[in-house]
Amino acid sequence: MTLGWGAAAEAAGRNPTHPHAVMSPLEGAATDCFAETVLANPAATRHARAGRWYEAAGITGFLCRPEVDAMIQAHDRLYGRGTGARYFQNAYTRHLGQQLAERLQPMLERKSVASAEPPVDKAEAQELDKPAE
Repeated sequence: MTLGWGAAAEAAGRNPTHPHAVMSPLEGAATDCFAETVLANPAATRHARAGRWYEAAGITGFLCRPEVDAMIQAHDRLYGRGTGARYFQNAYTRHLGQQLAERLQPMLERKSVASAEPPVDKAEAQELDKPAE
């Protein structure tokens, strides 16, 4: 009985900022998936630009189901049945916004700066390419 309580207590105290050899790559894969899908979806990207990371991930989260399921199942095997879903819904998602901000904010800022100027039209581009007379 002590082993069961110890595993439950350990699972409750687990935090993504303290890596676990088995969980870290699975957490990374899930976070990578969320980051990629947020950037690929215009509505999610709008939420991300506004700093609404949880909403951004929620729009595309279903696409990351395989990665999330793998993380939940591994957590269940390590810490006991049912702990994986609680971990995902609590500790992992609490830190997901911060992780997405760290990964995506620089890219979102570069895209905003890069697209700040209107595109050059073809006639203007051809004029710029002509040699000076």
